[in-house]
Amino acid sequence: MKSKFPLLIILIGLIVMGIGVWQIIDVKVQTAASVEEAKKLVEEKPIKTDKNTDETAPQPSFGDTVGLLVIPKLKSELAIIEGTDPDDLAKGVGHYKGSYFPGDNGQIVLSGHRDTVFRRLGELKIGDSLQVKMPYGNFTYEITDTKIVKSDDTSIITLQNQKEELIVTTCYPFRYVGNAPKRYIIYAKQKSS
Repeated sequence: MKSKFPLLIILIGLIVMGIGVWQIIDVKVQTAASVEEAKKLVEEKPIKTDKNTDETAPQPSFGDTVGLLVIPKLKSELAIIEGTDPDDLAKGVGHYKGSYFPGDNGQIVLSGHRDTVFRRLGELKIGDSLQVKMPYGNFTYEITDTKIVKSDDTSIITLQNQKEELIVTTCYPFRYVGNAPKRYIIYAKQKSS
């Protein structure tokens, strides 16, 4: 019995590592597929009426790819997925349902996991650019501020519609193992469209 216990521990360790590796590969495959779908979506450029006056346009469903987030400094292209539940965030950056879209003159809220799509988000500084590519146009935002808040602080999501504002959120600290106690917030204002 004594000689089998170490083998059992090694076997359990290998199983846990295998599950971890499988999850990493699965997320990479899903995000790569979503990025390709987003690129096709924004390249098609369908003819559309003025975004601000088209009330009849169908709203995206949870899990739909709606656009592409480009972070030039990080050389990163990330699919924007409607919704922020775990399945949506496994595919890319989540668009907070109820927040506005670029061109709507309101608060746009995008969220992502710190250990997948936003692994290097902490490298961005004030003045860096974020680009949001949508089927109806491209929008460039400049980072104006960053902030760290408690994980249960929802005060940053105001859903205001007085001015165009991009909010990007992820868990913090970036290298924390488990459920992170804080959130890292990036504020950006529109530069051009």
